[in-house]
Amino acid sequence: QVQLVESGGGLVQAGASLRLSCAASIANPRSDFSSFATGWFRQAPGKEREFLGTISWTGGSTYYGESVEGRFTISRNNTENMVYLQMDSLKPEDTGVYYCAASRDRRGAGPSFEYQYWGQGTQVTVSS
Repeated sequence: QVQLVESGGGLVQAGASLRLSCAASIANPRSDFSSFATGWFRQAPGKEREFLGTISWTGGSTYYGESVEGRFTISRNNTENMVYLQMDSLKPEDTGVYYCAASRDRRGAGPSFEYQYWGQGTQVTVSS
C-alpha cells in the first residue's frame, strides 16, 4: 500500500508560481518509492480529472499534458519519498484540486486508470 499526501496549495494571483509537494509512505517493507512512477492530475469544478504529467521511477523521464507543457515541472526525490509539481506562469484556468498519484508502471503512466494510489488532493486557486 502507498499513502500519498499533497501539500502546498493555496490562493495566488495570475502569473505567480507555486510548488506542490507529495509525500509518499510505503506500508510494504519489501517495497520502496522507487518501485512506482508518479503523476499529477487536477480537477476543476464540473470537469473531469485532467492529466498534468508523469515522472518515471528514476526521475529520468517526464511527460506532460498539453495544457501545462512548458509551465509545469515534475521532479522527485526517492531518498525522501517526495514528488513535486513546480507551477509557473499560473492562469485562472489552472484552478482546481490537484492530486498526486502512484503507478506500478515504473516507466510512467498517463490515464488515471493506470494509477493505483491517490492522495486526497490540495486546492489551488488562481485569481485574475
